Amino acid sequence: MDVGLINGLPSHPLFVHGAVVLVPLTALVLVVCVLWPSAARRLSWVLPVLGLITLALVVLATESGEWLEERVQESALLEEHAEMGSGLTPWAIALVVLTVAVWLLGRAGLRRQRGRSGAADSPAEGGVSAVARLASSVAVRVAVLVIALVVAVGAVIDVYRIGDSGAKAVWHGRFSTSESDDRG
Repeated sequence: MDVGLINGLPSHPLFVHGAVVLVPLTALVLVVCVLWPSAARRLSWVLPVLGLITLALVVLATESGEWLEERVQESALLEEHAEMGSGLTPWAIALVVLTVAVWLLGRAGLRRQRGRSGAADSPAEGGVSAVARLASSVAVRVAVLVIALVVAVGAVIDVYRIGDSGAKAVWHGRFSTSESDDRG
């Protein structure tokens, strides 16, 4: 897959900016949905789709970065950035897994609510399944919250560190801290 150029320009900055926006957004929405289950039910399928789009942008940013790395001057800062950049994919995968899990927990919780209002005794008759009871247990909710917080914070910190190293790789030694006299 050649993801190196868009309209004759390197695509890496475009994909990076998408990932820089969506990774923290996905992390935030994930934590909100874990803390506020009705938000997860309201967002429905939007949460896992957001996770998948985020993962796609992270993969595209990584692939286009590897393409660009082969075409620019080598430096220690660039090498550090490239190594750090490949570490974001596992965080993005974890975000996808958690967004799907929270979505499924929300659906199970909804089934449990519906089951309480009905008179059926078995899941086949519309009753509450063991999965729905487990999904709404405090222990499962707390475990998912802790894991979601760890992944969300880890992903956001990694995005910041990778972005900082990328900015240093691009801009280090390439501008003056004072104004230029020949601007006009």
